[in-house]
Amino acid sequence: MRDFLGKDNRFGGLAVKIAIGVVVGILIVGGAIYFWPKEGNEGVCLAPVEGMVTKVIDGDTVVVEGGEHVRLIGIDADESGSACYQEAKTRLEELVLNQEVRLEKDVSDVDQYNRCLRYIFLNDENVNLKLVREGLAIARFYQPDVKYQEEIALAEREAIGQEIGCKWNKEEFGEQGDEGNKTEFQWDDLVTSKLGYDVVDACEAGQYLGREIIVEGMVADAYYHSESNTVFLNFEEAYPNHCFTGVIFSSDLYKFVQHPEDYYLDKTVRITGEVEEYQNQPQIILEDPSQIEVGR
Repeated sequence: MRDFLGKDNRFGGLAVKIAIGVVVGILIVGGAIYFWPKEGNEGVCLAPVEGMVTKVIDGDTVVVEGGEHVRLIGIDADESGSACYQEAKTRLEELVLNQEVRLEKDVSDVDQYNRCLRYIFLNDENVNLKLVREGLAIARFYQPDVKYQEEIALAEREAIGQEIGCKWNKEEFGEQGDEGNKTEFQWDDLVTSKLGYDVVDACEAGQYLGREIIVEGMVADAYYHSESNTVFLNFEEAYPNHCFTGVIFSSDLYKFVQHPEDYYLDKTVRITGEVEEYQNQPQIILEDPSQIEVGR
């Protein structure tokens, strides 16, 4: 009798252990499935083809229903703190906020920040084009997304020629239109009295190779190179027609503001450091935020 009960108890204990093992296994597998990185959404735009604009971030970026951020292709509006920022943002709000719009893709689906890249149409009118035509944004295209480049570039030329909008109408908006008046900018840190360096216009920096100077100019074009994690700030003209570049390498990028290629774009800045030459173009390597100052 004792042998029988002993065997029964042993079998009962084994069954309990098996049951516990099964439960633990299920929990482990279930947890792995739940916490496993979800692939497929990274780098993919989930915005609807037609949907409502729920928020306007600035003059060239909106949020649509579902929470996707949409960057308008082919244009560039001022960032916060720049002259025409509020005018462009307000106008875009007037046009599309709480409106049903159509989002049209070109070639690229998203940018390096996973924002959807789209043309926005309201009642079959190209809103991207309209903002440029009204002088509230400039034309800016990057390959391969150039479907409406000809139309938007023409609208920009007409806006400039007719001095339309905040970007180009100096009489109505003062010197905040177009390039602005450099003599109005004030500087706190990057000045000769503090550093002892000469202040040089960006397009003259090539004459000072090997010297430490202060370079002043407008960041007309900025680019984030995802493969090298490097930011290039091109002065006065867009690449490859720029005359000077400020470079922030990957090792120092974490020290600067988030997305410096957006933050400094279209702003008049001063940068300081030793002027080097790279591929026949002058440049200064920015290793610390103290080397760059935005004019005010």
